[in-house]
Amino acid sequence: MDSTDPTRTFIRNIKRLVVKVGTAVVTRGDGRLALGRLGALCEQLKELNSRGYEVILVTSGAVGLGRQRLRYRKLANSSFADLQNPQGEFDGKACAAVGQSSLMALYDTMFSQLDVTSSQLLVTDSVFCDTGFRQQLSETVNSLLDLRVIPIFNENDAVSTRKTPYEDSSGIFWDNDSLAGLLALELKADLLVLLSDVEGLYSGPPIDPTSKLIQTFVKEKHLGEITFGDKSRVGRGGMTAKVNAAVCASCAGIPVVITSGFATDNIIKVLQGEMKGTLFHKDAHLWTLVKEVSAREMAVEARESSRRLQALKSEDRRKILLDVANALQDNEDMIMAENNADIKAAEEAGYEKSLISRLALKPGRIELLANSIRKIADMEEPIGRILKRKEIASDLILENTTCSLGVLLVVFESRPDALVQIAALAIRSGNGLLLKGGKEARQSNAALHKVITSAIPDTVGGKLIGLVTSREEIPDLLKLDDVIDLVIPRGSNKLVSQIKESTKIPVLGHSDGICHVYVDKSADIEMAKRIVSDSKVDYPAACNAMETLLVHKDLASNGGLMELVAELRKEGVTLYGGERASQLLRISEASSFHHEYNSLTCTVEIVDDVFAAIDHIHQYGSSHTDCIITKDQEVAEIFLNQVDSAAVFHNASTRFCDGARFGLGAEVGVSTSRIHARGPVGVEGLLTTRWILRGNGQVVNGDKGVTYIHKDLTQKN
Repeated sequence: MDSTDPTRTFIRNIKRLVVKVGTAVVTRGDGRLALGRLGALCEQLKELNSRGYEVILVTSGAVGLGRQRLRYRKLANSSFADLQNPQGEFDGKACAAVGQSSLMALYDTMFSQLDVTSSQLLVTDSVFCDTGFRQQLSETVNSLLDLRVIPIFNENDAVSTRKTPYEDSSGIFWDNDSLAGLLALELKADLLVLLSDVEGLYSGPPIDPTSKLIQTFVKEKHLGEITFGDKSRVGRGGMTAKVNAAVCASCAGIPVVITSGFATDNIIKVLQGEMKGTLFHKDAHLWTLVKEVSAREMAVEARESSRRLQALKSEDRRKILLDVANALQDNEDMIMAENNADIKAAEEAGYEKSLISRLALKPGRIELLANSIRKIADMEEPIGRILKRKEIASDLILENTTCSLGVLLVVFESRPDALVQIAALAIRSGNGLLLKGGKEARQSNAALHKVITSAIPDTVGGKLIGLVTSREEIPDLLKLDDVIDLVIPRGSNKLVSQIKESTKIPVLGHSDGICHVYVDKSADIEMAKRIVSDSKVDYPAACNAMETLLVHKDLASNGGLMELVAELRKEGVTLYGGERASQLLRISEASSFHHEYNSLTCTVEIVDDVFAAIDHIHQYGSSHTDCIITKDQEVAEIFLNQVDSAAVFHNASTRFCDGARFGLGAEVGVSTSRIHARGPVGVEGLLTTRWILRGNGQVVNGDKGVTYIHKDLTQKN
C-alpha cells in the first residue's frame, strides 16, 4: 500500500472520541461481569485521558447485571418449595433499574483507583426530540470534558417507553450502538469506536472458516455481500446493529472502527495507526481498493521472481543494484518526508527516545546506504561459485556450487535503514524476500519498498521483495514453513526469542548481545580506556555494545580499574558491579550478569586472570562479541582460541563487529547460531550449496564396472 495510506491518515486529527462497549464484552459467557476486560478498558481510557484525548463512554450491561443481582436475591430468599419450581423471567425494566446503579458504582470504583473522575448520564430516545435538551446535553458534556471527567452514557431502559428493550426498534435510537452513533454526531466526535466480541466485521459469520475480516468497509461493495450470523448472545442487536450505526455515523462524516473489546489495548493501537478491526469512512468508496495479498501468495511470488533473478547474467543483477542505489538518492526528499511523519507519530504516541533514535534516518544516511549498495554490487559474483570440483570416475565430474537459499522472511523493528540493507543483500544473493517491519516505521518502510521495487525490471518483477502490511501477525507468518526457507529476526531480545520458540522454519539470529571487554593486567591503560569507552558509548543500543567490563585483579590495586571507571563515568555511564567490584567501588550490585542494558549502563566485575574471564564469559555471555585488551601475546592467543563466541577481538572495540565494517557491504544481522552463518551475516550467509554432476551415460548397476578415482579438480587460489 502507498506510504500515504488514506485508511490511516484520519487518526492524525482525532481529539474527541466516543467508545461504546457492549454487553457481550462487559459480561462473561455465564452472564457474570468480565471484571478483567472492564479493568483493561478503564486503563485504556485513563491512558487516553492523560494524553489529552476527550473520551466519552457508552456502556451496555445494566440489564444483564440487574438480572444477575435479582436472581441471586430471589434465590437467597426462596424456600425449598420455591426451588422446586422454575424461576420466571424478570421484567427487563426492573433489571435495568437495579443494574444501572450497580454498573455505575463499578465504573466509579475502577476509575477512582486510576485517579480518574467519571460521571453518569442516563438518556432515552424521546428526549432527543427536544432541541433545548440537546443543547444542554452538549454544554454539560463539554463542561465535563474540560474538567477531564469521562462521561458515561447508557440508555435508561428502566423508564423507556419501548414495549420491550430487546424487540422494539422504533424511535431516534434503538440500542446503545445507535445511541453511540447519535452521540458522536451530537457531540461532534472525531472518532467512534464500537467494541465487539470479535476482531471486527467479517464477510460472514466469524465461526465460518471461509469468512474474512474486512479491513475497510465500502458500503457499495460490502453491504450486499455480508452474511450476518446470530445477534448478540446477550445484547440487543449484535454485529448488525453495529454496522448500521457505523454506516450512519460514517456517512455523516465521523470515522468509525469496529474492533475487539477482548484485547487489552486495541483502542490505543487504533489511535497509533495500527490496523485493528474494520474502518468505516465516508470517503472509503473513493480509495483505491487494493486486493490484500496473503503472505503465502507473496512468498510464492517472491520465489518465482527469485528464480528469474538467478537466471540473469551477473552483470544484469549488478545493474539492478546500481539502479536501486540511484533510485534511493533520486527519491531522498520523499523518503525523508515519510520518515519525518513516522518520527512525529512516534513522538505523539509517547515512544521511548531510544526507539525514536533508531527510527530516524539522519541527514546523509540515504547517501551512505546508496554507497553501501554500490559496494555490494561490485563484490565478486556469489551465485554459482564452484567450491569443490572432482572427477569421481572416468569422465564423471562432480561440482559443489553456491546457490540462493530461496525465500527469506526478515522481521525487523524500528530501523527503516535495515530494509534497504536487507533488500540489497537479497538481490545480490538471488533470494526472494518478505519483509515485516515495525508499525512505528510504517510510512518509511512503504516509501523505501516502493522506491526499491520500482527499480527492479519487469523481467524479474517487483514481487521479488514483498512488504507484508496485511493483518497477518508474526505468528501467522511463522507457520509458512513450506514456502519460507529462513527467518531472520532483527529487533529486541523478546522478539528474537519468541520467533525461535514458535516456528519450524530455521532461524538465523541472536537473542542477546551480552558483549564483554576483558582488560588484562598487562594492558596499556590509555588504549584500554579508549576501547572500553568506544565499546560502550559509541552506540549503546547496538547489539555489539559492551555490557560487561571484566578487569584483572591487579588493576584493582594499582589504579587501573579506577581510571577505567572514571572514563566511563565521564561519558555518563551508570555502573553496576559484581560481588567484588560492587564492594570495592561502592556501587549497587547487578541483579544479573546475563543482562543486556542497551543504554549507557554496564556491569563491572573483577576476575583473577584470563581463565577466570573466559569462564565468566562462557557462563554469562551470549556468544556474540567478546574482546581482550592486553600486551601479552600469549594471553591474547589463549583468549582468542578459547572464547567460544561468534566474534573474538584483541585490542579492538566490540563495535567493529558489523557487516559494513567487515567489508561485507551490509548485514542482515549478527548470528550467534552454530549452524550455517555465524557473526555478521552478509551475502555469503544467505547462500547454500548444491551438487552438480556431469556425466556421459554412466550408470551404477551395483557399481559393476565403475572405477572410483575421486580426483580433486578444484582450482586453488
